[in-house]
Amino acid sequence: MKWALVALAAVAVVTPFLDDYLQTVITRSFIFAIMAVSLDILMGYTGLRSMGHGVYFAFGAYSAAILATKVPGVSIFTLFGAALGLSLLLAAFLGFLAIQAVGVYFLMITLSFSMVVWGLAYRWHTLTGGDNGIPGVPRPPLMGISIDGEVAFFFFTFGVFMAVLGILYVLVRSPFGKSLVGIREHEARMKMLGYNTWLHKYLAFVISGTFAGISGTLWTLQNRFIGPSDVELVTSVEGLLMVALGGPATLVGPVFGAFVITFLRYWVSIYIERWYIILGTTYIVTVLYAREGILGRIEALLAQWKGQGEDAAAPQLQKQPGEAST
Repeated sequence: MKWALVALAAVAVVTPFLDDYLQTVITRSFIFAIMAVSLDILMGYTGLRSMGHGVYFAFGAYSAAILATKVPGVSIFTLFGAALGLSLLLAAFLGFLAIQAVGVYFLMITLSFSMVVWGLAYRWHTLTGGDNGIPGVPRPPLMGISIDGEVAFFFFTFGVFMAVLGILYVLVRSPFGKSLVGIREHEARMKMLGYNTWLHKYLAFVISGTFAGISGTLWTLQNRFIGPSDVELVTSVEGLLMVALGGPATLVGPVFGAFVITFLRYWVSIYIERWYIILGTTYIVTVLYAREGILGRIEALLAQWKGQGEDAAAPQLQKQPGEAST
């Protein structure tokens, strides 16, 4: 965990010195990382694979766009408050429906949520602009400080990301987070111990969806535009891939998964038109050789290397008593 945080800090230090395009890609990576770590609460720690996380991304994105373009002088805190509030209410409602199902049925229900919201974004012209979307979204200042510049907005995004990561880290380390892991591993046993597993899964669903709305708001503010193409099913699918590639139940792992997929989309696609083939190949290789994800595999290799070092030092430690006796 410590070396992962050092890597994130290094990215924050280096980014302002890069060109505008790379700054944009890195900023988008952190935006998607927020969605990925929020999904990790549901997928990694609770064991519920959702294909509807793009729903909350969409609500956060469209609520910010509508308020910023319709309400003059709206503050950035109002935008994020609206995104959090709407995402929480929506997740609370959809959670009642989704948690009733298990396994593939849960996956299909969340998939249907994603398709319904995309249909609303595409067809509700008076509110969402339909296929034209909502252009010209302004960036409100942060306590009088402009975040219009790419570097300023990057640091703002990075600050929001670190705040979300810190909150979710405290959550998963709490007794509530430990109980989610217990439900994932053996739900029947947790019921026998007296835990209300339905309520725990429901709360995890609501928390996960609420924080995903933040990423949608940041996405709209960076692009200054939101349209149906930004909230298609592929958004939810990529969120799943980010968690799977980086490493479920690690929080930091999905961040690296977000960077991998975002760079494949915006950097590799410049040189290769069918970049999804590379993405699919990357996912297949991960499933075959690193089911614990990129971060999990790295930690396993470090533990193996550390174990080999301790084994090599063991004979020297055992030799010392013999030398003293002679």
